[in-house]
Amino acid sequence: MPKLLAILFLPAVLAAAILPETIGDAHRTATSRPALSDRPLWDEYGLKDSETATYQKGASRFTVTAYQLADSTGALGVFDWQRPPQATASQAAPEAAGTADSLLLQDGNYVLWFQGYKPTAEELAAVTGSLHNVDPTPLPILPGYLPSDSLTANSQRYLVGPVGLQRFDPGIPPSVAAFHMGAEAQTGIFHTTKGDLTMAVFNYPTPQIAMQQVNEFAKIPGTVVKRSGPLVAVIQNSPDPDFAERLLDGIRYQATVTRDEYVPTRRDNMGDLLLNICILIGILVAFAAVSGLVFGGLRGAWRRGRKGPEPEEMIVLHLENR
Repeated sequence: MPKLLAILFLPAVLAAAILPETIGDAHRTATSRPALSDRPLWDEYGLKDSETATYQKGASRFTVTAYQLADSTGALGVFDWQRPPQATASQAAPEAAGTADSLLLQDGNYVLWFQGYKPTAEELAAVTGSLHNVDPTPLPILPGYLPSDSLTANSQRYLVGPVGLQRFDPGIPPSVAAFHMGAEAQTGIFHTTKGDLTMAVFNYPTPQIAMQQVNEFAKIPGTVVKRSGPLVAVIQNSPDPDFAERLLDGIRYQATVTRDEYVPTRRDNMGDLLLNICILIGILVAFAAVSGLVFGGLRGAWRRGRKGPEPEEMIVLHLENR
């Protein structure tokens, strides 16, 4: 009976798996749930599901861990958080980093971590192509505003709530950051000869909210702040005030405009429509005039060439006498 139940429920178990049965020539041999430390932070990033699968190819074995987040923003936060300190950038994906025998990457709302093996481009494409309910939303543009000068490698963190703020930049009170107003933040650690400092760049839905919050940030002792559009850059207790000022000066918001509505063409222009109507009327009038002249000329020539009396042109019934 237990074997029969296992056979009956096997399709459902396989359907629920995140990772594929095979990766290249390697076959999945075991599946488990990864151990999750700091569960509140995972919840804040929107973790929906996770899975660790062991694959075997001959005598070699490796593991792949998949994290499914609610959206691509949460996946970016997890990618920054889980990236090994010694990892270097990889060309495997737009957001990817690897070590000698591992690869961590973000794909939509998924984060994949290959440990013990680095897949080829074809194998990676097959794995990402097998993922279900991938979020195609573009990544936030906020990380691009963090200066690269003296930035410590792999120190970036994307924050979407107070748990991450307390974990990665605890000097800023969550009430001042005001995540409930729709804020998100990118932090990074910068190295100077006088010591390291942390910069946080907050992005608010409107410049008005940013103007309101910049005054609150300025009340924190030892804090220097700069606002640019909806962005607020914050540095606390800098060991090198001059370097901090140079970093803040590099924060300049540039608005990007995207249009997804229908763009009118010349056919939708009312002036062009009226002009085309007038041209059509003119063509019809000219055709009628030319047709009338041709018909009149032919009838006149027919009359001149005809011999004998001309037949009555109109039939009259004389109904007035009835």
